[in-house]
Amino acid sequence: MTSVLRNVAISAALVCGIAGTAQAETANYEVEPTHTFVTVEVVHFNTSTLRIRFDDIQGTIAADAKQNKGNADIKIVTGSINSGTKAFDDHLKSADFFNAEKYPDITFAGKSFEYKNDKLATVGGDLTLLGQTHPVTLNNTNYNCYFQPVLKKNICGGDFETTIKRSEWGMNWGIDMGVPDEVKILVQIEAIVK
Repeated sequence: MTSVLRNVAISAALVCGIAGTAQAETANYEVEPTHTFVTVEVVHFNTSTLRIRFDDIQGTIAADAKQNKGNADIKIVTGSINSGTKAFDDHLKSADFFNAEKYPDITFAGKSFEYKNDKLATVGGDLTLLGQTHPVTLNNTNYNCYFQPVLKKNICGGDFETTIKRSEWGMNWGIDMGVPDEVKILVQIEAIVK
């Protein structure tokens, strides 16, 4: 009986040791495209909120909560923009706005991951749009990691947001007519551990 208890104690110590080591290491994730979208919100002439969505998001993320660090390489396919109206989509893809033909991708390089109580709070990085790169900080409004029972893999994800002035990236169309410069960006993302 004593040897059985000793073996159980040793096994438990090994499991705890392995779990502690795993938590301290960087976890690598791949964006799960069916649960990842970027939505842009603009107030339409001080009336309703206009929303458009990018449907094709790709990328990888590395995160280490214990070391308070991480990085992300995210690509948004510009041509995947979806307003629900083809004529408006075509205008958004034109040189007036996103210029999808010349700039087929929008990228975000996350460089600074800040954690609070082991949960991701903010991600700072560089947003490249229309060939121009400027820093942005994405603020977390919801975040969780869980074991996905169907895929049998760990998944982390959440909702992040920031507000930018599109003119900083050279997107100026309509500002002189009252089309807002300020744009809210909402990121819904889930990523699967590799």
